[in-house]
Amino acid sequence: MAIDRLGYTDHGVTHVKIVANSALKILRILMKNGVVPSIVKDHSMDRDDAEVVVVLGALFHDAGMIVAREGHELFGAAVAMNVLYGILDGNYNPYEATVVISETMHAIVTHEEPHRPLTLEAGVVKVADALDMEKGRARLPFQAGKIDIHSVSALSIDKVRIQEGLAPEKPVVVRISMSNSAGIFQIDELLKPRIESSGLGRYIHVVAEVTGEERKILKKFEF
Repeated sequence: MAIDRLGYTDHGVTHVKIVANSALKILRILMKNGVVPSIVKDHSMDRDDAEVVVVLGALFHDAGMIVAREGHELFGAAVAMNVLYGILDGNYNPYEATVVISETMHAIVTHEEPHRPLTLEAGVVKVADALDMEKGRARLPFQAGKIDIHSVSALSIDKVRIQEGLAPEKPVVVRISMSNSAGIFQIDELLKPRIESSGLGRYIHVVAEVTGEERKILKKFEF
């Protein structure tokens, strides 16, 4: 649906694995630096439960793409609700399962604008989703002839690294290596608004730079 029919970047298995991995990295850095997950603060559950919410939210955040792009975050929550009880069965009592599922569905819905995350876990999923911007994700649409600022700027992002910062007020550092300055579009127009609306802006420092000689992506563009 996303790639073949709509011409978008990958929203499938590889994407959600990358998002889940990035989300866990961010969450663990935040917790290591004293930031308390919402499921711990609001429901007296454990930090491990916060990780469960983040992973499940990441894995299901784009499940609604099987229906449509517009409103996929809402469709995704509906899809997830049908299977999450089965996934959690035997690991949580009914009350705990309801909490985990509710927080997971909130993360799924609020990963997309105009919804705003009200939990740390949901904010983490939203940021992690935006960090899957390395050039491999845009390869298929570009090769299929989708040449615009979105695909060109995405091809300019070589590497995204999530690291622990030194300053406690900015514990998460995101380092982005670009082969072409067109990648600034991805960072300023797509990543920055996601971070600002996630509620995690005070915790994340982004450093983006062109590494090495700037690579030419297009020779000519006309319409």
